[in-house]
Amino acid sequence: MFRSILLIQLFVFLFSTRYQADAQSEDESRGYIVTVGDVAPDFQAILNDGKSFKLSEYRGKVVMLQFTASWCGVCRKEMPFIESEIWQPLKDKDFVLVGVVRDEPLEKANELAGQTKISYPLALDPGAEIFGLYALKTSGVTRNVIIDREGKIIYTTRLFNREEFDQMKKIIFNEISKNSQ
Repeated sequence: MFRSILLIQLFVFLFSTRYQADAQSEDESRGYIVTVGDVAPDFQAILNDGKSFKLSEYRGKVVMLQFTASWCGVCRKEMPFIESEIWQPLKDKDFVLVGVVRDEPLEKANELAGQTKISYPLALDPGAEIFGLYALKTSGVTRNVIIDREGKIIYTTRLFNREEFDQMKKIIFNEISKNSQ
């Protein structure tokens, strides 16, 4: 009996270690320097409306960081879906969405918002300093990071894949509903 329990515990340990290693390896192969389970690196930025945003001030809310740039075609394709399928249904809930505009001035950020018809706030990221807290600066910009109420990363995306986007939506909506039950 004791031997069976030990074998089960060993199997669970090996499986969970392998799963964590696989998740970390996948994040690394996608250019991330953070992984699911990490506390999201804190940062402060100026939003396109002139207000200041500090990530750690939003503990207690579910946060989505959408890394973007005006020159990024995949970002432009994804942004209207984020607006209509995530931001509009959740903007009055315990949810925060900030697009982080990589290394571009305010004028370009506002132009991007207008052209993609988004209403969620955009944070300016001069020198890609915020981006560099989450991913290799040499990696592509299109990515989303979902952060739970405790400040931990619970999901990451790379590029715009409808299946992955729908999974991200499900995770966000599930996190939001946890507090309303």
